[in-house]
Amino acid sequence: MTDMTGTIERMTVTAPDISCGHCVASITGAVGALDGVRDVRADESTKRVEVAFDPARVTRSSIEATMAEEGYPVQQTA
Repeated sequence: MTDMTGTIERMTVTAPDISCGHCVASITGAVGALDGVRDVRADESTKRVEVAFDPARVTRSSIEATMAEEGYPVQQTA
């Protein structure tokens, strides 16, 4: 996917500590606030987080670090 600013990448990670709506809100708020993140979707039932981002502005590792800082370390990436 591309837009006027460049390529948008998507990543899906598993965060086993997601257990409630507050967890989902914490993740979407923190990751969504990162410069370059276009969309964040966290799912309590699957414990997965999908992120669409501009790799020229934010890295996968900084997204994962932000999740860990919020208390939701990533177990696996896809």
